[in-house]
Amino acid sequence: MQVEMPTEEQLLAVESFRCFLASEVAPVAREFRDRPIPKGRMRELTQGIAEFGLPGASIAEEFGGMGLSLVTEAMLFEELCTVSVDIARCVMINKSAAMLLAELPDERAHLRERYLADILSGRTFAGFCLSEPDIDSGVADIRVAAMREGHVFVVDGEKSRVSNGHYSDFLIATVRTGSKGLAHLLVDRQDHGYVLRNIDRQALNSQSAAQVFFSETRVPASNLVWEEGAGPRQNMKLFESTRANLGILSVGLMRAALDASLADARECPRFGKPIAAHQLGAAKIAEMATLIDAARLMCFRVFSMMDAGIRCDVQSSMAKWYAGEIAVQVCRSAVQLHGGNGLAREFDVERLAREAIGMPIPDGTGEIQKLLISRALTGISAFN
Repeated sequence: MQVEMPTEEQLLAVESFRCFLASEVAPVAREFRDRPIPKGRMRELTQGIAEFGLPGASIAEEFGGMGLSLVTEAMLFEELCTVSVDIARCVMINKSAAMLLAELPDERAHLRERYLADILSGRTFAGFCLSEPDIDSGVADIRVAAMREGHVFVVDGEKSRVSNGHYSDFLIATVRTGSKGLAHLLVDRQDHGYVLRNIDRQALNSQSAAQVFFSETRVPASNLVWEEGAGPRQNMKLFESTRANLGILSVGLMRAALDASLADARECPRFGKPIAAHQLGAAKIAEMATLIDAARLMCFRVFSMMDAGIRCDVQSSMAKWYAGEIAVQVCRSAVQLHGGNGLAREFDVERLAREAIGMPIPDGTGEIQKLLISRALTGISAFN
């Protein structure tokens, strides 16, 4: 597809958002490095971010969004990712929930009317329950059961690695409803209840990731997001946008690593001259910048295709896989450029390198993306 240059309006929106992030969001990200941001503080951030269009930039105006293109939304999202992947991931989950609610059929309009406005304003938090303790990418193997009793589903089981877990006011849970297969069920924390246990990880601990436990949780059948059996089809649609957004998370992470490396390469001398004046240092900086640009272009191709209504699940898998893997390489290069300082906690590149390790994993590992791409190109599945 043809690559279009950003418009003046897009550039102004990005610059305004960048100034807000520098003054209001970056200090909080630094304050809570590697420790959880309290829900109240995170809500303050998400409400401020919402005024600039996230998570509702691409949501139609009739539903309370701004009606902008997905490309514009992605430009804003990249700026947030560059400042904090933790906070960006929280917003990304809300962004996916907003898209889901806005696209609900008329018979599910009551869910949109109850939840969408508060998500768009940053007042509430959503979570998606897909993975289970022994099930990551194998969606077809999901075991959490939702047994129907008249007009109610009774949900039992455990979900794992749920982003926005402790923040969540409601969850979209992928459940097995019996002979009709998989479905998505909206479970309200206050109305229906669920128990959470936070997961402490190598990195990205400023936002919540949790295990979720359902024990005879009674949810009205009217809270089915789509009809029973539609879970796999709707998951694929969600993955198309989510994987591209995960690619942008990686791009933002790499941008932060490059920015830190450029400052160090200009200002910190090695053997009597700046790192940028050494050929190997200069070459590494050029490689990092080029890899980041390639990953960004792959991600924005997906958003451009989605704006044009063109199916792009293969391109989305390519973007997610490439950006995630390249993030590990770029952030490792940033550590190397910093020398011994790159291992010190006081330097951002140490944290960025830890965060990068997790980028290839969510919503299907890099290996899963390769299998999906190959299946689409050859028509032959290598999953079994």
